[in-house]
Amino acid sequence: MKALDEYYENQPEPNRSCLLTLREIILNHNSQILEVWKYQTPFFLFNGKMLCYLSVDRRTQQPYIGIVEGRYLDHPALTSGGRKRIKILSVDPEADIQVIIVRQILKEAIQVYT
Repeated sequence: MKALDEYYENQPEPNRSCLLTLREIILNHNSQILEVWKYQTPFFLFNGKMLCYLSVDRRTQQPYIGIVEGRYLDHPALTSGGRKRIKILSVDPEADIQVIIVRQILKEAIQVYT
């Protein structure tokens, strides 16, 4: 089993389902987005540049999307959490994923590279 598959498989529910859904949303957003295993985390590249990654907050145990160049985005759903470069979108695994918000943020993040 690949490291990427193991990452998702080893997540407890409901985080596993949430992360797999976020993965699908990100990969289906643009055909130029590619998933890679980097820093022991699923990263998503746009034209070879790091766009975002999926992770689980150690403190809250909630999944989130980390936007690598988040400092250039001004979306109200994003928080910096004290980070200088990266902003995150926290996702409640028990609630419906706000697909529209995820897509808006991905669109803005891609615009940073184009």
